[in-house]
Amino acid sequence: MFKKILIANRGEIACRVIKTARRMGIQTVAVYSDADARAPFVQMADEAVHIGPSPAAQSYLIADKIIAACKQTGAEAVHPGYGFLSERTSFAEQLKAEGIAFIGPPVGAIAAMGDKIESKKLAKEAGVNVVPGFVGEIEDTEHAVRISNEIGYPVMMKASAGGGGKGMRLAYDEKDVREGFEAVKREGLNSFGDDRVFIEKFILNPRHIEIQILGDQHGNILYLNERECSIQRRHQKVVEEAPSPFVTPKMRKAMGEQCVALSRAVGYYSAGTVELIVSGADPTGESFYFLEMNTRLQVEHPVTECITGIDLVEQMIRVAAGEKLAFTQDDIKIDGWAIENRVYAEDPYRGFLPSTGRLVRYQPPVPGWEDDGAANGRRGLGGVRVDDGVYEGGEVSMFYDPMIAKLITWGETRDEAADLQIAALDRFQLEGLGHNVDFVSAIMQHPRFRSGELTTGFIAEEYPDGFTGAATSAETAKHLAAIAGFIVTARADRARQIDGQLDGELEPPYDWAVTIDGTTYAVSLDEEITVDGEAVDLALEYTPGDRLVEAEVGEISYGVKIEPSRTGLTMTTRGAIHKVQILPAKIAHLTQHMIEKVPPDLSKFLICPMPGLLVALHVNEGDKVEAGQPLAVVEAMKMENILRAEKSATVKKVNAKAGDSLAVDAVILELE
Repeated sequence: MFKKILIANRGEIACRVIKTARRMGIQTVAVYSDADARAPFVQMADEAVHIGPSPAAQSYLIADKIIAACKQTGAEAVHPGYGFLSERTSFAEQLKAEGIAFIGPPVGAIAAMGDKIESKKLAKEAGVNVVPGFVGEIEDTEHAVRISNEIGYPVMMKASAGGGGKGMRLAYDEKDVREGFEAVKREGLNSFGDDRVFIEKFILNPRHIEIQILGDQHGNILYLNERECSIQRRHQKVVEEAPSPFVTPKMRKAMGEQCVALSRAVGYYSAGTVELIVSGADPTGESFYFLEMNTRLQVEHPVTECITGIDLVEQMIRVAAGEKLAFTQDDIKIDGWAIENRVYAEDPYRGFLPSTGRLVRYQPPVPGWEDDGAANGRRGLGGVRVDDGVYEGGEVSMFYDPMIAKLITWGETRDEAADLQIAALDRFQLEGLGHNVDFVSAIMQHPRFRSGELTTGFIAEEYPDGFTGAATSAETAKHLAAIAGFIVTARADRARQIDGQLDGELEPPYDWAVTIDGTTYAVSLDEEITVDGEAVDLALEYTPGDRLVEAEVGEISYGVKIEPSRTGLTMTTRGAIHKVQILPAKIAHLTQHMIEKVPPDLSKFLICPMPGLLVALHVNEGDKVEAGQPLAVVEAMKMENILRAEKSATVKKVNAKAGDSLAVDAVILELE
């Protein structure tokens, strides 16, 4: 077994590998860029080596710097995590030439399956179903249009070396192809150093299901069941679960055996994932097609660990050291259900715009996950596990992926795992930047999610007009009114005890008018708490200054994040933010005389919706533009975002130029 390994990655996956290596008695080496100098994974490792500036292209993507760090520290092997150099054949070849073990598959398998075009050819030759498409070289945009017309719309344009949702565009017509083809090429070149693109038919009502593969260097290859990854946004996974609510034992066996055969054809060993697209319209589940094989550890690997009790990172290390797998296919079981939600630095209330900045407050619902070597340890505390690589006061940088953490829950049933997600998300405290906690909580509560009727179009179909918060029942609103009444009474009582804050005595009953989402409730606190005259069985503890309140109303538990405002509270729970106005009942009627504040009209400005780089500006002063016309392209978090005109107008003034770094809400141009 290795005595020391180097992790050629950063963030939560670096922390994840270090924890397992530590349990195995293996020393670890971290490499870090300027932006990550104070990151948790750097502190956790036994040694750390600085490898360059913040941009990945100048640090984490330079193989020579990784190898130099191995030589400097005496690391015998490298775990690449995912992304960066994890699927780059040249890196694995360089390590082999230097006598350093690569904790991953053989070079030949990476080469065969890492290229989406070549992998489809190989899969087809092996008798695996593949999606109809064009897998040759595409000359230019006109060629792409001809190919798309022949295949039939809709089509998906993908960067050959792409991954993680980058370098992908869905085209419903020729106009979409003309607009998106060059963008796909640019994203492929900028993110992966490869601008080749392939085009394939887009399967309607598709489910995204993947099979976890694990093999050793002695010819043993197993499948560790499946993961359902259908809930995606912009082709990037948001929610993953294992097992799939769609897959039957017969389907699981057919998919697994086919994926093992494909893996065997390329001499695969280590952990890997075969991604399949399955037609949700086929109740037999037999209409599944090969998408790609990821020759690395997946972001969503924890859900497989939770239901199998197998530490995939440990197995990767053991396989790389030449050990045989200590179990067979018959030993692989399904124990319970696991769900993972990715917590991203993006604002769902503003069209999911990327959000960078400092984590002013960061408190996950449980302490950072520690593996104690048992199946329950892999599930985390009370069935809740958090994989993260950030810290309170740290910064979510524009240079890397916007994922803050992964929240994994395990339960005996799917509903139990989902309920645990809702409870844990309510207790996930994040401040300082936009995040998607409310959004994923809303998904966990959604009737369609609970039914298991998922497709990759779930988010687009269920939130066509964007996200404004999860639906709140009348019962929940009533309970929140009671909680708000209790909190404001406690705050008033504290103020009374401070000299000069309140005159006279504060005596019961305490009567409040609590307005939530446009509905006003009469809340009274005396010997009991009543809302609109009905008693509420409320139990909670609150001290002024608390940011999270644990409350029980009857048998219902709430975790409510609170923030005081001038006229009440902002209360966040169960996937929704509530601006709550709380006034003494005797003066509440006076609000009808208040003048409504009308927000200014900003439609004449093209405003940068997120911090980013202005890649292109398509208009000049004096140009006439039409509604829907692309005006500018802003790149943020490695993704290009097209900004369009909201209405017909003339460009009055241009305030920025291509190449400028823009702050959020910066005015790019003015229209008239």
